[in-house]
Amino acid sequence: MTLEHLVANYGSFGLFVGASLEGEASAMLGGILSHQHLIEFWPAIIALALGSFLADQVFFLLGHGGRNSAIVRSVQGSAAGGRVVTTFNAHPDVFAFSLRFLYGLRTAGAVTIGTTDYPWPRFILLNALSALIWALAWVTLGYLFGQALAPLFERLSGYSHFIWA
Repeated sequence: MTLEHLVANYGSFGLFVGASLEGEASAMLGGILSHQHLIEFWPAIIALALGSFLADQVFFLLGHGGRNSAIVRSVQGSAAGGRVVTTFNAHPDVFAFSLRFLYGLRTAGAVTIGTTDYPWPRFILLNALSALIWALAWVTLGYLFGQALAPLFERLSGYSHFIWA
């Protein structure tokens, strides 16, 4: 099932699921579909923000509850995990808020923060704010460039199995 198919058949719920799997592409697609009046603008933002927020909460809880698990150790042992620890220790609140915008560090960041003593209520607040800003920014970008980007997504839809890999 392609991202386009998921969103076309399930609307906002498809965006919600897509945000946790392929965030920026889903958000951009939400903006494009909103531009084409196939989905409403604000419900797209809310669905994407919630999907992205919940995915990062799951990764945080994975780190928190599974500090000694093989999965968490492999994330922390990766190159991204090392960068996360260094950056997080220097600026914990800034990093917790901005990790969604740091390409390649989102999953490792949330897992690693979960392994620390960082307060869960603070992570919830910063994660929610950043998810809302992230969704608003990407959906707006997709909306503004919707007419120009729609043909690109149509051409790429035949290659979605390569993109998912």
